[in-house]
Amino acid sequence: MDLDKPPAPPRPPEARQPEGCLTVAIRLPVRIVVLVLVLPVRMAWDALVVCGRFLRDTVLRPVGRALLWAGWALLVWPWVTLWRHVLVPVGKAFGVLGHVLLVVPLHWLYVRVLAPLGHALARVARAAGAGIAWLYARVLAPVGRAVVGSLECVGRLLAAAGAGVWTGAAWLARHLVVVPARVLYAWVLAPAGRSLAWLASAVVTGAGAALYWTARVLLVLPALALWRRVLVPVGRVLAVVAREVGEALGHAWRVAGRISRAAARVLATLFRWIFVEPLRWVYRTVLTPVGHVVRDLVLRPAARAARAVGRTARQALDGARETLRQARADFRRMLLGEPRPRTAVDRREPTGRETRTLGSSTTALTKD
Repeated sequence: MDLDKPPAPPRPPEARQPEGCLTVAIRLPVRIVVLVLVLPVRMAWDALVVCGRFLRDTVLRPVGRALLWAGWALLVWPWVTLWRHVLVPVGKAFGVLGHVLLVVPLHWLYVRVLAPLGHALARVARAAGAGIAWLYARVLAPVGRAVVGSLECVGRLLAAAGAGVWTGAAWLARHLVVVPARVLYAWVLAPAGRSLAWLASAVVTGAGAALYWTARVLLVLPALALWRRVLVPVGRVLAVVAREVGEALGHAWRVAGRISRAAARVLATLFRWIFVEPLRWVYRTVLTPVGHVVRDLVLRPAARAARAVGRTARQALDGARETLRQARADFRRMLLGEPRPRTAVDRREPTGRETRTLGSSTTALTKD
């Protein structure tokens, strides 16, 4: 929910339509019955919601977090570790090995063998192409032009003969087939078809009119009377009942919610008075003073004694460690002798007359 968003202006009350006596007579009994039926359901629903929230906060969420952590530790982390510390280094090693064993030899083979061989083959192919072009231009092209000219002459002769044959066949077909068929259609088939169409239209129109009036008298008029005189009034009554039942359900659900919340507050108050307040009083007046006495008389002295024992144990361990170190050094000197003393090396800058300056030569290369 957006807290910065200004609240919406209240809606103006809708104008209620005038209600009939049937609606007023149905509303109150329906609401009473629906409230009696809905109240246990609403109280059970509120109880389930409270139990579900408690179960979610105390059981499901910690268990989900534990399962998430366990899934990460058992499934994701090993694979991530395997990928980072095994597969990636192995892949890089294989990549370097493949580059050394495959890419470099193939590059050398391409540069030293295949490229010169390809250039030589390209020169040979260009020379062969030049020979083929000369052969095409000097021999094949003139021969092809002569053959094409001969074929064009033969084709023109065949086209002229075919055009004459086609013209004669078309004239015969027109006078032997098309003209008699057109006369037959215009003077015989068309009048017969019109007569048959008019007869079929008259028969269909009469049969359709008869069927229409029969269906209207036997089906439509009784169904229309049933709809107007029976179904519409019954539907209006059922619509009023359904609307009132729906409004009664909504009103009963809201009222049952208020009753359920009131009962929950009463039960919470009784629980606090019966269990929580006595336990709180026992904790404040009995357990807290007893805990303070136990802390001051038992826990703190025990903690101080434990710290003293720890310090004593650490001092004893430090002494034993130092004794062991000295015994090991004595044993080493007994076997190997005294170590050679180190010569001190003075690493500081020279002082006095031998101090380095910009005008004097004090380096090994320029020293007199």
